[in-house]
Amino acid sequence: MNTTTTAAAPKATVSTTVFPILFTISFAHLLNDMLQSVIPSIYPLIKTNLNLTFSQIGLITFTFQITASLLQPFVGQYTDKYPKPYSLAIGMGFTLAGLIVLSMATGFYAILAAVALVGVGSSIFHPEASRVAHLASGGKRGLAQSIFQLGGNAGSAIGPLLAAAIIIPHGQSNAIWFGIAAIAGIIILSKIAVWYRDHLIKRTAKKGSGEVVSNGLSTSRVVVSITILLVLIFSKYFYMASMSSYFTFYLIDKFHLSVQQSQIYLFIFLGSVAAGTLLGGPLGDRFGRKYIIWISILGVAPFTLLLPHVNLFWTAVLSGIIGVILASAFSAILVYAQELVPGKVGMIAGLFFGFAFGMGGLGSALLGKLADATSIEYVFSVCAYLPLIGIITALLPNLGGRKKA
Repeated sequence: MNTTTTAAAPKATVSTTVFPILFTISFAHLLNDMLQSVIPSIYPLIKTNLNLTFSQIGLITFTFQITASLLQPFVGQYTDKYPKPYSLAIGMGFTLAGLIVLSMATGFYAILAAVALVGVGSSIFHPEASRVAHLASGGKRGLAQSIFQLGGNAGSAIGPLLAAAIIIPHGQSNAIWFGIAAIAGIIILSKIAVWYRDHLIKRTAKKGSGEVVSNGLSTSRVVVSITILLVLIFSKYFYMASMSSYFTFYLIDKFHLSVQQSQIYLFIFLGSVAAGTLLGGPLGDRFGRKYIIWISILGVAPFTLLLPHVNLFWTAVLSGIIGVILASAFSAILVYAQELVPGKVGMIAGLFFGFAFGMGGLGSALLGKLADATSIEYVFSVCAYLPLIGIITALLPNLGGRKKA
């Protein structure tokens, strides 16, 4: 894929921001991640019904995240060379299959099979969908990624509420109703694929009119910078794993809330994540992505350190603040990484989405074991220190802000 790291975008890309496509792919991302969020949302239900341990809950998340993370970089690398517009709808088809299996699963291994199918769907969806956002950005890459990510995080926030209303009161089999959203996603993504295909045809006709522009960094500097960004992703998503997988258990254990009440507080956190996502990209476009990465990782540390020591009201307030600040990182990190390696949009998107899923899955598995060995409250006390890793952002090179968008 032809990309550039300067303000002068090549003619092979869309010259103006195509907001209808951005909002449509964002809505598809909402559906995709809403369906994925059904999995952790019903953990309390399946833990009781299937008599699972926290370690098994962690393994369920680990299976989902690993099937998503391992495939994504390879999907992205392949589609950089051979774009597959209709693979978007195929990915949603895997998610639909996973939901059907989930609704009928009666044992631990059937649950693992269901979440693995959903993970495969995610691995196919994210690299190509991220590329669509990039193509439709008109040069405003941070804004485009934020709009795209906003849909995903909004879906993650809505999913638990729908699960609390549809699945928790009426049983696991009602997960099948979420298949309607998956079918809608397949139809929408098929329409997106037509625009994507037509854009590729136009780009092929103009081949040679744009060049990949070097960012001036040595290969070793790029490798070190990518490694630093992946370490920051590790800190962000290990902490996110504690919230997305175990926050409801923490609230139930410490404040004696019901399962449905705990889902409301999870929605507050996930909703704030959606809001924070919309901020990171545009602010990175304007002020420089490095500064946004710095603020969003290290800047959240005072609030994560306070969280384990406050009452229910302040837990809700702090979780909202943490969600907004922490979520602003990913769009800035992703576009910054794409500027480090111009011309590899799909591979970088696959690597970072995949690594994020992998760290979330590994975090869930390890934190589940830690919770079994100690307590849920101890898990949150330990995870509170993770954002301090953000201090290594100082080692990243300055790529600029507005001129790099």
